[in-house]
Amino acid sequence: MQEKVITLATPVFFLLIFVELAVGFLRGRHNYRVNDAINSLSLGVISQVTGVFTRLLRIGIYAWLVEHIALFDLPAGAPWVWVTGLLLYDFCYYWLHRAGHEVNVLWAAHVVHHQSEAYNLSTALRQTSSGALLGWIFYLPMALLGYPVEVFVVVGLIDLLYQFWVHTEQIGKLGWFDRVFVSPSNHRVHHAVNDIYLDKNYGGILILWDRLFGTFIEERDDTPVVYGTRSPLRSWNPFWANLEGYKAIWMDCWRAHRLRDKLRVWVAPPGWHPADVAARWPGKPFDIARPLYNPALTRSEQGYCLAQFVAVLLVTTHFLDAYGNMGAAALAAYACWLCGGLWIIGGLLERRFVYMVLESVRLVATVAGVAWSGAWFGPVMLPVPAQAVIVAAGAGSLLALWRIFKPLPSSHGYLSRQ
Repeated sequence: MQEKVITLATPVFFLLIFVELAVGFLRGRHNYRVNDAINSLSLGVISQVTGVFTRLLRIGIYAWLVEHIALFDLPAGAPWVWVTGLLLYDFCYYWLHRAGHEVNVLWAAHVVHHQSEAYNLSTALRQTSSGALLGWIFYLPMALLGYPVEVFVVVGLIDLLYQFWVHTEQIGKLGWFDRVFVSPSNHRVHHAVNDIYLDKNYGGILILWDRLFGTFIEERDDTPVVYGTRSPLRSWNPFWANLEGYKAIWMDCWRAHRLRDKLRVWVAPPGWHPADVAARWPGKPFDIARPLYNPALTRSEQGYCLAQFVAVLLVTTHFLDAYGNMGAAALAAYACWLCGGLWIIGGLLERRFVYMVLESVRLVATVAGVAWSGAWFGPVMLPVPAQAVIVAAGAGSLLALWRIFKPLPSSHGYLSRQ
C-alpha cells in the first residue's frame, strides 16, 4: 500500500519541489544542485524499489504479532483508535529516530537521509533501503496493544508524508507552531552538523516529544545551520551511500582484538571506535568549513544525467504499479535494471569513464532486449509503436552519451568511512 500511495503522491512532491525552486530563485536563495538532487531522489527511488521486497518485514511481522500477542482487539472503525494510533506511532517513531542517531547499526541505515550537504525538498525523499531490517522493533508497543494492521499502515503513511514539507529553507520560524509541531525550523536543526545542534529534534509530527525528553533545541539566528554528516559521503554512488556505514562498522569489528569490542561496536554511539582500532587507524578530523562535494560537470553532462534520471523515475512508477502481477524472476530483473541505472547515473555525475562504458552496455542491452522479446520485463507484449519509441530513445541516448561526455580524468572525491 505504501508504494502505491507514494507513487500517487510523487507528482505532488515534484510540483512542490518546482515551487520551492522558483521561490528560491526569486528570493536569491537558490540551494539546489543538479547532482545532489539526483543523488537524493535516486536514493528515494531505490528505497521504494527495495521496499517491494522488504514489505514482509515492515508489514508482515507486525500483522503476525497483532494476531498472536495483542492484548486487546481494538476496533478499526473507532475514531479514537486512529487518533491514539497516530499519537502512539509518532511516539514510537521518536524513539526509533533517536536510536538511529545513538546506536551504530541503526545509524548505518539512517545516515543515508543525512548525507546531503544541501537542505531542500529533494532531501526529504532521500531515504534508506535498509531501515526495515530493524525498524519494526520500535513499533512492537502498537502490536502489543492491538492496533489493527490497517491503522498501523495508514498512520505510518501520515507520519511519513507530513515530514516532507519540513525539509526546506524557504519557510522561516512559525511562532507557536514551532513549539508544538515539527516545523522547517525545528527540522533544519536536526540535519545540522554544528556542535550546538548535533543530535537534536527527533520528532516526526510532534516536537513535544523532544521537549519532554530533553532533546529539543531552537534554531538560532546567530548560528547558521551546516548540513551533512561528520564523515562526508563524497560520492554520488547510491549503493555506497547505503553501505558505507555498515562497512565502517564491519571494519572496526574485524580490526578490534577484544571480543567485547567486536560486539560493542554494533551498538555503540556513532563515532565510537575500539581503542586499539582508533590508535592504528585514526579518523580524519571533521572540518565544518569543508568545501561541498561538487565534481564539475558541463550543462550538457548535467542535462544528460537529468534526462536519464527522469526516464528511470517514470519507469519506476510502472514498476510500483505492476509488481504485484509479475513473476519473481521478472520482478528481480526489473528491480536490478532500475537500481543499476541509478547507480550508473551516479557514476556519470562523478565523470568516471568506466560508467560511460556501463551506460553504453545498459542502453544496448535495453534496446536489444525490447527488440528481441517485444516485451518489457514481463509476458505482456508491447505495441509496436512503444517498441519503436524505446529503441529510438535508447539509440539516441547512446549517441548523446558519447558526444556529450569526453573521456577525461574523473573528478570524484574520496570515499569516506562513517
